[in-house]
Amino acid sequence: MTKSRFRRVVMVLLSAITLLSMWGSCLPVRAVIAKPSKKISWTELERRFEGAFVLSASSQGTRKVALTFDDVPDPRFTPQVLNVLKKKGVAATFFVVGTRSMKHPDLVRRIKKEGHNLGNHSYSHPDFSKMSLSQVQDQIGRAEKIIEGIVGFKPRLVRPPYGEIMPKQLEWAKKQGYTVVNWNVDSSDWRQLSADQVFRNVTRSVRPGSVVLMHAGGGVGQSLSGTVKALPRIIDWLRAHDYEPVTLTELLDIPEKRKVR
Repeated sequence: MTKSRFRRVVMVLLSAITLLSMWGSCLPVRAVIAKPSKKISWTELERRFEGAFVLSASSQGTRKVALTFDDVPDPRFTPQVLNVLKKKGVAATFFVVGTRSMKHPDLVRRIKKEGHNLGNHSYSHPDFSKMSLSQVQDQIGRAEKIIEGIVGFKPRLVRPPYGEIMPKQLEWAKKQGYTVVNWNVDSSDWRQLSADQVFRNVTRSVRPGSVVLMHAGGGVGQSLSGTVKALPRIIDWLRAHDYEPVTLTELLDIPEKRKVR
């Protein structure tokens, strides 16, 4: 083969390779990249799982609202919140964590003895949306056994940590007779806000039938003093505006104890 002919063959091959690479780069991205799944909103979950997943109660014909407290029991803040509620004559709802309940069973008993609702807030406070169904079942089941061992019944109310839960998990919860309750008013008190900030976050958003998220338990070094100081003012404001603070079971007209199926 002559040098000139060899050069022509090489040029033809290089041109072919270039065309093939250009054609490959024009392939649509969707053919090689999976489309991420879309997260379902709480509002859609409430519609799809009516009665089993709740953000608030109907506003028709009621001025009732529910004050709810997560991440209990905590010996630093739970007693202070209970003292305020007792002084004001208000019954609220407390979502308890299994590991904390084992350490402080007397506080769980006090919550129940003073007329408040108890709800299941998982065994160790993980994000349910990142867990399998069997793992979520274990979290709820282990916490339930601990609570039952302390107060003698299985709570119907469940609140997933961070409010995160998936449709398949909700399907299971509904079949088992649980009512999963999140919220529609967020105090954001876990951010260690001042009493004024906590007060404003609640009072500017509350409506008839609202479920208010607050905390009576915190992490290491986390202060909820703003919650404790704001709570009497929030209760007084609610009553001055004709709202009645009640437990979740009264707001939703459901039993506190789960009927085992």
